[in-house]
Amino acid sequence: MQRITATAELPAAVADLRRAGRTVALVPTSGALHAGHGALIAAARERGDAVVVSVFVNPLAFGPSEPVARYPRTPEFDAEFSRAAGADLVFLPTTEDLLPRGFSTVVVEDAVSRPLCGISRPHHFRGVATVTLKLLQLVRPERLVLGQRDAQQVAVLRKLSHDLCLGVELLVVPTVRDADGLPWTVRSKDLTPGQRQESAAVSAALRRAQEMVAQGVRIPDRIIAEVTHLLGQKRRLRVIYVALVDPHSLEALREVVPGRSLLALAVWIDEVRLIDNVEL
Repeated sequence: MQRITATAELPAAVADLRRAGRTVALVPTSGALHAGHGALIAAARERGDAVVVSVFVNPLAFGPSEPVARYPRTPEFDAEFSRAAGADLVFLPTTEDLLPRGFSTVVVEDAVSRPLCGISRPHHFRGVATVTLKLLQLVRPERLVLGQRDAQQVAVLRKLSHDLCLGVELLVVPTVRDADGLPWTVRSKDLTPGQRQESAAVSAALRRAQEMVAQGVRIPDRIIAEVTHLLGQKRRLRVIYVALVDPHSLEALREVVPGRSLLALAVWIDEVRLIDNVEL
């Protein structure tokens, strides 16, 4: 596996991978890799792609009250994790290299980035879009591999690719969950046993929504009310939002359309922010 730290060296390194006639898949990450990231790499490998994993804590994706310095950084672990998972190249740039002094261009998607997490985190998705577009320009992959847990990020990057004619295929991998139903995230690894026990109500509420649709319920307000009620029974959980939306436009639905409806939510468990979703 190649390990690249300099932005200027990345295009040539990817070109070497292509000389073997392979297509390229980009797996963008913020590091502190876990089983969810492993599933992304595995999904790309299954298609025969040469897999490029980027590891970069993106300061543009953090708001003023979200200290980027606290985000875990484990570059040596991430490089070894990527190698063991089957990546062909891992890209670990410094902030000064990828976003050098004087960098002043931002990419703003102005529709699907607005609702849901965009209300309380207005800076986040423009940071994601900006750095992802730069990575796409450097790597020029055939596929961009993303996780379903970050459903709004998927929607934003799908719209970015469509609007700017980037020609990259999005491969969206199902959410990887732990035994208690919690999705694997950087934050979930730090939850205490008590926090995990209460947070399990999130996946339970999502399963209840699936049951309601299977039983014929099609009214979004009924499903949202039931999910909100279940979450509210946990003392340490504070609901940020529960929404039933179109998975592409993220517009609120007037009726559940099986296969084209996304139930998305965000909660605080004490001081940890968790997001999750399920397709109904």
